[in-house]
Amino acid sequence: MSAIVSLTEVSRFHAGLPVLKDVNLVVPSGQTCAIVGPSGSGKSTLLNLIGLLDRPCSGRVQLVGNDMTGASADQCAVVRNRLIGFVFQSFNLLPRLSALDNVALPLSYRGLRLPAARVLAQNQLEAVGIGELGPQRSAELSGGQRQRVAIARALVTEPRLLVADEPTGSLDTQTGKEVLRLLLRLNQELGTTLLMVTHDLGMAQQLQRCLRVEQGRLTDA
Repeated sequence: MSAIVSLTEVSRFHAGLPVLKDVNLVVPSGQTCAIVGPSGSGKSTLLNLIGLLDRPCSGRVQLVGNDMTGASADQCAVVRNRLIGFVFQSFNLLPRLSALDNVALPLSYRGLRLPAARVLAQNQLEAVGIGELGPQRSAELSGGQRQRVAIARALVTEPRLLVADEPTGSLDTQTGKEVLRLLLRLNQELGTTLLMVTHDLGMAQQLQRCLRVEQGRLTDA
């Protein structure tokens, strides 16, 4: 099975102190992987490096076999839009836009006209079980509904890699379980690789692999 993510001797420093140090990681395409560890251990930094939101101070970052370490900001933006979907704990939706237009937004960055983007966005809202909520503003939705919109937005570009940073952290227990089931179902149906930071060890155990970040070091848990 080919690797979708490969990190080689990756380090990241902040104010001269190591946040991550000499990290090596290979994630096969289609794998579901939890990332756990104490607060401040470097989990989100690791996710940001993989998602090309941050750059390593040393080492090499490869996505689908392409070395992205020295890529320009524009090149990283293109790869993020075409390869990676992001789901954040805070949802990061635009409150004045409808759920439909929030989901359609990444497609507009590709130059797709709004009517066509909305058709694809509506299909994705239906895929995550909230097709009827398309006209509502995201500010009017519950936390669980907003997270489903965020997942639909992340998946509308058909990414090969889904990066989720505490996607259930702002949700109640039952809604969090529903969101995890949705992510795992989408992985099974679409083959999307899932990397998820979580503090919930019960959720982490439901993924195929668990990585632990502690004191800047990465190990298989």
